[in-house]
Order: sequence, then C-alpha cells, then structure tokens
Amino acid sequence: MIDLKGRSLLRTLANFVIRFPKWVIAVWILIAGFMAYQAVQLPGVLEGDGFRMDGEYEQVADRLTDEFGLPAETMFLVFENMTDEEIETAVSDVEALGLAEEIVSPLEDDSLYTEELSYALLHFEENADMSEAVSSIQETADHDGAVLTGGTAISEDINKASQRDLVKAEAIGLPIALVVLLLAFGSVVAALVPFFVGIATIITTFGTMTLIGQSMDLSIFMLNIVPMLGLALSIDFSLLFINRYREERKKQSVEGAVRTTILTAGRSVLFSAFCVFIGLGALFIIQIDLFKNIGVGGMAVVSLAVLSSLTLLPAVLLVLGDRLNKWTILKVKEEGASGWRKFAERVIKRPVLVTIGALLILGVFMIPVKDMELTIPEMDSLPASNDTRQAFEKIEDQFGLSNSTAYLIAEREDGWEDEDGIREIENLQDALLDDSRTDEVSTIFTEGEIEDADTWLQATQMPETAAAVEPLLDSFIEGDSLLVPVTLKPEGASAEAQEWARDWAEKDTEWNLSVGGYPKFNQEIFDEIWDKIIYVLAIIIVSTYIILMIAFRSVLIPLKAIIMNVIGLSAAFGALVYIFQYGHFGLEAGTIALIIPVLVFSLVFGLSMDYEVFLISRIQEEYTKDYDNDRATVEGLAATSKIITSAALIMIVLTGAFAFTEVMPVKQIGVGIAIAVAIDATIIRLLLVPSLMKLFGKWNWWMPFRKGPYKGGNWH
Repeated sequence: MIDLKGRSLLRTLANFVIRFPKWVIAVWILIAGFMAYQAVQLPGVLEGDGFRMDGEYEQVADRLTDEFGLPAETMFLVFENMTDEEIETAVSDVEALGLAEEIVSPLEDDSLYTEELSYALLHFEENADMSEAVSSIQETADHDGAVLTGGTAISEDINKASQRDLVKAEAIGLPIALVVLLLAFGSVVAALVPFFVGIATIITTFGTMTLIGQSMDLSIFMLNIVPMLGLALSIDFSLLFINRYREERKKQSVEGAVRTTILTAGRSVLFSAFCVFIGLGALFIIQIDLFKNIGVGGMAVVSLAVLSSLTLLPAVLLVLGDRLNKWTILKVKEEGASGWRKFAERVIKRPVLVTIGALLILGVFMIPVKDMELTIPEMDSLPASNDTRQAFEKIEDQFGLSNSTAYLIAEREDGWEDEDGIREIENLQDALLDDSRTDEVSTIFTEGEIEDADTWLQATQMPETAAAVEPLLDSFIEGDSLLVPVTLKPEGASAEAQEWARDWAEKDTEWNLSVGGYPKFNQEIFDEIWDKIIYVLAIIIVSTYIILMIAFRSVLIPLKAIIMNVIGLSAAFGALVYIFQYGHFGLEAGTIALIIPVLVFSLVFGLSMDYEVFLISRIQEEYTKDYDNDRATVEGLAATSKIITSAALIMIVLTGAFAFTEVMPVKQIGVGIAIAVAIDATIIRLLLVPSLMKLFGKWNWWMPFRKGPYKGGNWH
C-alpha cells in the first residue's frame, strides 16, 4: 500500500516536472539566490563545539555566577619572554577596551608570573559578547606579542579553521569528483550537471541553517559536516538518476525517459534517503546540542538533496535533452557491464569461499576496536602548531593548571551560619576528604587556616579574630547554599573523576547536593550518550528494516543488509583506531573523539543503504522478469556495479578530502565515512551481497502472509 502510494506520488511529480521544467528551474534559481544571501552569514551564526546540554552542570554554572559571583567565563592572556613594562602595557591596552569585568595581572599576583612565562586572568560577565571580545583583545594584544587563549578564543580558532578546512577539502575533492564523473559519463555536460545540483543543495541548506540559527545554538562543526554530507549525497543521487535516464533514453523519448527514471531511480532515491533521514533523526534522542545540530542540519540537507534530485535534476535533463552528451571527451565502453557480469558469475560460483574470505578480512579490520579510547574534543581539535593551543598548553604545564576541580553546592534548610551549620560544614568537609579520590577541599576552615568547628566558633567569640574569619562566610555561603570547591586526584576527563561526580550527585545525604565543574561536564556528556545510544541504534535498525522490507517485499534481504552494515562499520571503526589512536600514516597517537562512533554510525548506516537499495532494486527488477535468482543477481550487479563504484568513489573523495584538514574531529569524521563507504562498496556490496544472494536462493524473496513471486518452488 505504501509503495503504491509512493509510485502514485512519483508519477504526479513526474507529470508536473515534465509539464513545467523551465518554471521548476526558475523557482530553484530564485530560492538559491535568496538562500545564498543567507548562507554567507552562516559562519557568524555558529559558535561553540556543541557539547552543551541542559543538566546539573549548566545549572551549577549559572548558580556560581548568579549567587557566588564567579565569572561567567575566564580567558588567559599569555606573555612569553616579555619584560614587566611590556606586560604592563599589554594589560593596560586590554583594560582600556572595557570588555573584561576584571583583569588580574601577573604583576599583581606572583602565582601567575615567571620571568619566561606569565599570564593575566580576564574575567567576563554572563551577558558579555565573547566573540567581539576575543576579536578586539586579539587585535589589541597582538601588537604587544601576547596571545589570548581559553574557551571562546579556542572556539573562534576552530571556527576559522573550519572555514579554511571547507575551502581546502572542496579544492581537493571537487576536481577529483569531476574526473570520476567524466569517467562515468564521458561527457563534460553530463559530468557538470550533478555539480550544479549539489551546489544548489548546499547553498539552500546553508541558508536554511542560518535561519534556523536564529532560534537555536548551532555548532561550528556544522560548517564542515553539512557540505560533506550534502554534496556527496546530491552527486550520488544525480549519478544514479542520470545513469538510468541515459539507459532509458536509448529506448524512448526524452519525456518518457525522464518519467521512467523518476519512477524507478526516483523510488530508489526516496527509500535510500529515508534510511539516511532516520539515522539522522534518531540523533535527537541524545540531548546534547551537537547531536541535535547534526540531526537538524543532516535532515535538512537530505531533504533538499532529494528535492533537488527529483525536481531540479529532471527539469535540467528535459531542457538539455540530448545536449546532455555534448562535449563528449571519453567513449564510455558498453562492454563494461560485461566485465562486471563475468565478475559476478565468478563470485556466485564460489559463494561459501567468497563469504568466508570477506568475513575474515573484515574480522582483521575489527581487531583494533577493542582498544578504542573516546574523549571529548577540546583544544586538541586544533593542530599542535596553533598559537592559541600552544599558549594554553604552555601555561598548563608551567603553572599546573588543573581541570580536576569540581564545585559542590550543598543546601541546608536552616542555613549554615549558626553553630549547627558550622559543624555541618565540618562534617561535609570530612566526608569529602574521606573519599580516596579527593585531593583538596576549600571551605571556611581551610581558607581561614582553622582546624575545626570548635576553633572557628571560639574565634568568632573574640572581636579581634572574628573580624578576620567572618568575611569568609560571604565567600562560601549565599542564603541556604554552601559552595565547596573540590580538587580531585584523578584528571578531570578520566573515568574515575566522572565516577566521583556521579557518586556525589546521587549520594543520599542530609544535604541537598549539586555538582558542577569539568568532571561533572564530562560525566553528563558520557552518560547521556551511553544511556541513549541503545535507543538510537534500535530506532535506526528497526526503522531501516521496515523500510527495506517494504521496498523489497522480503524478510531476509533487510536482515542481511543490517548485519553486513554493522560488520562493515565495526571494521571501519577498527581502521580509525589503527590510524588515529595508534598513530599511523604520519599522525601522532591520540584518541578518538567521543562523537565519532555515534555520528559515523548514524550517517554511514543510512548512506551505505544507498548502495544496497540501488543494487537490490535492480536485482528485484530483473528477478520479476523470470524469477531466476542467480540470473537476477548477476544482471543486477552488472547493471549497477559501475555506477555504485563511481558513486562510492565520489563519496570517498568528497569525505576523505577532509583528511587533509586541521580540525581533528572533522578529520576523523571524514576519514571514518570514507573508510566505511570504501568497505561497503567493495567487500560488502561486490562480494558478500552476491555470494549471500546465491546461498539463500529463493529464500531471499520470501515474505510471510502473501503468495510470493517465486516460480518453481513452494509459492507463486
């Protein structure tokens, strides 16, 4: 029923496009023109790395600013090999801008100063325009040789690097993709059409994201991921569409060929896009801004890629007609399909041997997965040569800056300033110090160098000592709330620090405890992903199974596709660990960004279904002619292998080009997608699919509760 409705919709769409092709093109030009104006503003809308969620960490951070007067953000102005006079001049220049709420100079605080390396603390209010502040301070301080670093400064550098990366990746990937299209079509015009469709898709998506960015925060990584996905998908869809159109054009008129192509290739585009769409939509379950951003951006670009492929592309083909083959510079060999036919025949002659061999190769690729180490990307997203990153690392090493400080806020109904409250502060301090993971605790006792509650109470009874210790209450107490900064022994991003944050946030005590700080930030991000990932995977797998079952009217084919996809993706993750974590191909050993497995799985699981849909749809088409499974498998592979290989190669080139970029998470996403697609289009699509089609024979097409098309068997 759903498939029949889909065909009816495609038939209506085909009739409309055939009737008004020039109007369709004109509307697209108008939309692209308007969206181009919006698109150029996108970099200014993007901010932050997207690792933000509404949780206890955010709540505590707001309270630290609103109730306890801690700065909303602190940045560091780093001075290396500068004289005291030069430091004083630089600090004065920055103070004159009036952007920072408070500046602590190293000339005033010895803990920030050495003769070779010093830094000033720049504290900012919650409503400060940090992007403008970074730009102004960098421009001012640069004259003095100082370097600004810290949260927003690092984010701004990542944003700039992302823009450079996009230009670099396109400069590498697009020319190679054009060569692949020329080899596939032989005609300059035919090769250029997918590019124009892809560019129209990216421009309209960027414009759409700019409009969306007015109402939600968008991560700077969107600048790379959206074009990476959109351009590759648009060209993939166009490649499939044009290839089928040229086949049909040999049999019928231009209008008839376009109509048939929309009904056949268009159906494959819709089903494959549904798979990608669901994978991206499932990301919304993870309540972290970055995942929601990529879900929104990805779904927008997939929708527009489908729309452009089913409206703009056929309209262009109708207007061009046979001029599509103009400026032919390569003769496309018709015997190419014959070569793929011979290859397919060899594969299905030895299905067991091919299946075992392919699985062994994939198994070897999967071995490194066991060592995968995931971390939240921060300043290590930038190359080691980046000035902002280097400046932060220098003061981190020299001054021992720690990310292991957690902020605990305790609530007591009767407040903390009476005698019982003072004793409760001591009890809380002792409880924290009894935890073997705690290094230091800051309270009124430690800061006042007072041993215990009794000594404090005695001190407050004497006027000369009371004046010295009582102001400490204002630093740590606000109403019924007590602030306790805690320095942990483990590093702030470690699993042990996350466990501490989780334990104390959930601890059942007489005090109502809230935990903030970097350990809590990491704990919430990791927990949100691990707690929700099972639901993301379930939605993607179950929905994909249902869609493919409807598309192919088969129980077994979707199941095989999903299992092979999971195996292929596991092999790709193993390759990522080998390259980035073990440190091969000229890369330093490091870690894998926490987002990579989730994003690559969600993106590639759908993308690889493109090739499954392209191939199985054609096999199914052939199968319905005489219900010969072996012949249908061979013919389907022969008809689609060249186009699948070309589409995969373009996907690999356009995503793999990001391997040469600077921002590490984007580099890992690009390489991860490229490897996964390469594995899928070769080992899985060319070896496992046909060999398993042979092994399962008529059972490939079995569907319960209906009379199947198989002839010569038990149902027909």
